[in-house]
Amino acid sequence: MPCLRQEGARPYDPNKVSGTCTLRLPVTRSVAPLGDSVGRNGTGERAKVTGCSLPPLLCFPEIPSLPGRAKGSHFRESSWCPSCCHDDGVSGLPRGGRFMATGMQSFLLLVFWTLVALAWPGSESDGGWQRQAAGAPAAVAEEERCTVERRADLSYAEFVQHYAFSRPVILQGLTDNSRFRALCSRERLLASFGDNVVRLSTANTYSYQKVDLPFQEYVEQLLHPQDPTSLGNDTLYFFGDNNFTEWASLFRHYSPPTFGLLGTTPAYSFGIAGAGSGVPFHWHGPGFSEVIYGRKRWFLYPPEKTPEFHPNKTTLSWLQDVYPALTPSARPLECTVQAGEVLYFPDRWWHATLNLDTSVFISTFLS
Repeated sequence: MPCLRQEGARPYDPNKVSGTCTLRLPVTRSVAPLGDSVGRNGTGERAKVTGCSLPPLLCFPEIPSLPGRAKGSHFRESSWCPSCCHDDGVSGLPRGGRFMATGMQSFLLLVFWTLVALAWPGSESDGGWQRQAAGAPAAVAEEERCTVERRADLSYAEFVQHYAFSRPVILQGLTDNSRFRALCSRERLLASFGDNVVRLSTANTYSYQKVDLPFQEYVEQLLHPQDPTSLGNDTLYFFGDNNFTEWASLFRHYSPPTFGLLGTTPAYSFGIAGAGSGVPFHWHGPGFSEVIYGRKRWFLYPPEKTPEFHPNKTTLSWLQDVYPALTPSARPLECTVQAGEVLYFPDRWWHATLNLDTSVFISTFLS
């Protein structure tokens, strides 16, 4: 049964994550928050920008928030903008200063957002994991119709009565793992666990072969889209075999599904895998699987209906070669689990998985 297994200045504090993003960059001299009056505090006062709490990023001369300010006002010269931030009516300053100032405002706004984009720790939606190289295979498509029920308001009594022992279900809004999700961005995981040795398994039904290597090496060299021609025993997959002690600082922030089964003990299994990768059909005890980033497509059969598959061929190969020939009655239950959703699978149900994007996920096995 699978078990669990800061560096220099950062653009944000990993210990202070909330619903707003927080950047902390060096600030000197006069500062003007966007959409606010000119500020003169160079210590990093916060300015609200489109609902996101950001400190001022730029040092620039005092500029009015709108052109056409009161007569007699003028700009303060900046050490990096000598003799250019002036206005008409100030002795010894060039004409056209007001136009130059307006242009300077636009330029500084452009620089501001460029720096924000560069400092940002990956996209909020993908955690910085979607880095598909040019020429890489296109992502696999989702199914035409999801045949697994989704529930956003499921009570525990309903779960036990209708799903726990009979059929899978996708749960929505069961727990809030936004904190755990933030900690699972590519940048943060590499900063916290890049030097940790992880154990990889081959992506076939039995996962016999194991390979140990540093987590950073796996992410930077092996986390690429699946080659459709590769066999399962040629594909290394980071899932399960997690060292709970080494990863405890991450796992303690995860909130597992609140639905348990009498007589079972939960065990976590954390994974990260490239687009097109997955594990072919297999079965074990019941459990939950939550997608943190990316999308994961599932194929499920009840225990009495053994699927047609080769244990050493990848799920991608099965989808391309076997799936199209299946009659409607022979097809599995299937659905793509989106980030933030949790799929429950009952005891001994056959299932195969296929990551449609580079995906981060965690399972809670009930053993």
